[in-house]
Amino acid sequence: MELLGYFLHALTPLNLSLALVGVVLGTIIGALPGLSATMAVAVLVPFTFTMDPASGMIALGAIYTGAIYGGAFAAILVNTPGTPSSIATTFDGYPMARRGDGGLAVTLATLASVVGGLVGALALLFLAPPLARVALAFGPAEYFWLAIFGLTLIAALSVGNTLKGLIGACLGLLLSMVGVAVVGGDVRLTAGMPVFLGGIDVVSALIGLYCVPVILDLVATNRGHLGFASDDKGYRLLEAMRIAWASKFNVIRSSVIGTVIGILPGAGGSIAGLVSYTEARRASPNAANFGKGEPDGVIATEAANNATVGGGFIPTLVLGIPGTPPDAIILGALLVQGMKIGPQLFNSEADIVYTFIYGLLLATLLMLPAGLLIGRYAYRSIITFPKSLLVPTIAFLTVVGSFAIHSNVQDAQMMFVLGVIAWILDRFGFQPSPIVLGLVLGQIAEQGFVQTWLIGNATGNLLGMYFGRPISIAIIAAAVIALYYPFYAEWRAKRRRSEPLTEIALDAEAHPEDIPADPVPAARVRDIGGMTLAVIFIVVGGLALFDTSRMSMMGSVFPRAISILLIGLSLTLLARSFLGRGVRPPKPETDAASRRRIVLAVIFGLWVFAIPLLGFATSSLIAFVAMMFLAEYERQTAAVWLRRTAAAVATVIVFWLLMSQVLLLRVPSGFLF
Repeated sequence: MELLGYFLHALTPLNLSLALVGVVLGTIIGALPGLSATMAVAVLVPFTFTMDPASGMIALGAIYTGAIYGGAFAAILVNTPGTPSSIATTFDGYPMARRGDGGLAVTLATLASVVGGLVGALALLFLAPPLARVALAFGPAEYFWLAIFGLTLIAALSVGNTLKGLIGACLGLLLSMVGVAVVGGDVRLTAGMPVFLGGIDVVSALIGLYCVPVILDLVATNRGHLGFASDDKGYRLLEAMRIAWASKFNVIRSSVIGTVIGILPGAGGSIAGLVSYTEARRASPNAANFGKGEPDGVIATEAANNATVGGGFIPTLVLGIPGTPPDAIILGALLVQGMKIGPQLFNSEADIVYTFIYGLLLATLLMLPAGLLIGRYAYRSIITFPKSLLVPTIAFLTVVGSFAIHSNVQDAQMMFVLGVIAWILDRFGFQPSPIVLGLVLGQIAEQGFVQTWLIGNATGNLLGMYFGRPISIAIIAAAVIALYYPFYAEWRAKRRRSEPLTEIALDAEAHPEDIPADPVPAARVRDIGGMTLAVIFIVVGGLALFDTSRMSMMGSVFPRAISILLIGLSLTLLARSFLGRGVRPPKPETDAASRRRIVLAVIFGLWVFAIPLLGFATSSLIAFVAMMFLAEYERQTAAVWLRRTAAAVATVIVFWLLMSQVLLLRVPSGFLF
């Protein structure tokens, strides 16, 4: 009966309103790249101090779960994870949107997020103490192998070009080591530049690697950004429900994976999404369709990353160990309220804790109607949005998102530089996803590897620490299966005289007009671009290897291993490219398209580097208007340009006021304001 009383307390008009408003705000914030759940929760924490503790917790939990879900919108519609948890959503969500199934992808993401969130919250309600003990069973070795498990997804993403995928992963791992070492404190790979001491921000890198190439491609042609189905049925809810029901085992498996990984401090939704995506692809009879717009890929990722919300609260409330930055902020809010965290919390503060858990369940349920409504208008709006406004708006959001994380213009500059590099690499077959995987999982892998190495040496049981623990053995077995299954699937496809999944096949299916009618066979052409990049990567690996010579053993062991691996893989690529094997010719394009891309890149670069000189608002407004004219292909009237210029001014001013007056960020001032 007590639980019923707590449930009725969560149903009060105030708590329901806080849950609904929190979910809507969180979804909108999560959909804007760079404006993370952490920022939203941190900004709103002071407002909860005047509330009842349970109501304040419900508001913060609703914003958190809404932001994790909202990241799917940007991932599906503009190929940029709104939050790191949505990295794997881009793999199939964006291809679905490009072929006209964006509405279906958003609805599937909503359904999967709701189910995953419910599973995580129910685990928090009924299984918190025993599941918290699972977190204590994970040591450095388990975290290391869990990160390696996530990296095995590279094999699935790079079938047909695994060598380039592995090189991309090495580049990402090296990027993750820039700055001060997580173990040992060595300063590494900074080239003597103080700007790199803090490392490369993951969210800024994600925005650059995924979003900038999309922006550059948008201006190349007059083609629409996303497809639109002529028989579009709005929400397509019934169709999505049929697909989700047919994939019910995928939904449940991914939700359980997300819950378990959520209770591991520091793991979070990004690892949960990657692991569940890998498992979904391995178990699916349509494994060859993953990466081409397979609904199961969207379902797996979104179910897992939303399940981590409830899972993450388990160690936070039971052990006082926050699993993610938002959990840490909410933990701080609880401590300010005078609550004592620990196993006794569920007894001493039962009314607050259980009311919060029921509120989290209600917020997750409210995510269904709120998400469907937002998703419907978001997809329709971005399809009908004029490209002359779409291009500068997306570019502006990337700058806002990367700057807002640390109020640091250098993050926005790094975002732009990495984005241009990602576009160049993509032209020669190096996809951004392996680089992102290495960057996201690098610190977790290194910390687990070095700590395990130290413990193993101290105890004289090095091999036992890496390979002798039961949980480690289970993760290693799963990683081996995930690593080799794509090669088995490709071999089986060849036996059936089916065409294997390759990047050229993906491009041909998405845009057949981009592929020459009579392509030159790869075996007859030397890959000059691949050879050039291989030489560059060898130099990068050599410089990184030289940099390790002045580090301590703890700081150098991981970057030295990755540098040697990068050099070896690059030498292999150089040999293959010289022999003309594995060539992926760049996509053909007109001179006009190339000129537009170059001009856009110049405007973008001048923008991010002029912010400290002209101020954020002035430089953004000038760049916004310049991109607006560049992206327009049709002749427009003066009235149209006047309306669009007014929209540009309004957009810049609104975000400038939001950052400077609401979020209280240190926005650079300059000419005018």
